[in-house]
Amino acid sequence: MRLATAALALGLMLAPTGAKAATVDGANVHWTSQGSGPQTVILVHGWTCDESSWQGQVPVLAKAFRVITLDLPGHGKSGMPKAFTMEMFSRAIEAVRAEAKVEKAVLAGHSMGTPVIRKYALMYPDRVAGLVLVDGLVQLGSPGGGSPAGPALPNVNGAARAGIVRSMFGPLTTPALQEHILKMMLAPSDAAAAGAFAATWDPSQWSDQKLTIPVLAVYAGTRAVATEAAVKALYPKAEYLTIPETAHFLMMEKPAEFNRMISAFVDRVGSSAAGKIAPK
Repeated sequence: MRLATAALALGLMLAPTGAKAATVDGANVHWTSQGSGPQTVILVHGWTCDESSWQGQVPVLAKAFRVITLDLPGHGKSGMPKAFTMEMFSRAIEAVRAEAKVEKAVLAGHSMGTPVIRKYALMYPDRVAGLVLVDGLVQLGSPGGGSPAGPALPNVNGAARAGIVRSMFGPLTTPALQEHILKMMLAPSDAAAAGAFAATWDPSQWSDQKLTIPVLAVYAGTRAVATEAAVKALYPKAEYLTIPETAHFLMMEKPAEFNRMISAFVDRVGSSAAGKIAPK
């Protein structure tokens, strides 16, 4: 009996910790929690990426904060959803937040992750202390106030997807980073890639409603996805910064500089930030 008890204890000690799975529409949502502290940061990856996008952030941020990463449905270790929408992605984050028992968090979203966390903030404003836009998409409605027309969507399958991924690289995207990013972004199925891409560019999910919560916008030093003017059209109080020489995966190319920016922002915001949405 003592040997069995000891073996069980050893097995528990060696078992992986931190990985969890919530659910949305019947699909598992893989998530991981590390660190502790008065503030929680939820890191949301971009199109066809996964939680490993933040491998340069988690060990550093977890020294001061609780850090939660997740794989959006259809990505990484999460299951395939019945349908891809920004609303579904947001409910996936909410399922993770609820399972993690987090009252309020700062959400950071890279690329496609930016419209995802924006949708989340519109749907669950009381759960958001602040937002961090990481070379993220900023999608404005039509000037006349009607429904904007979505863009013609490119082919995102197979070799075409690899070409799109390579276009995101810059002078600081080392061969090792390129290999990691290509492997990560080509892992989801073509159906997941096409579904997530269509959801991102679905104009019915766009809103010109301004968010007046604290926002940090960190953009690439080369070919930034959005201008400061575009960011402030939706986030009037945003602080807009760039990291010189970086391309789309700036948090992987210059992690130390990015980590200093996001750490300082989370410290300023604090866990008690109110976070209100301005009326239209």
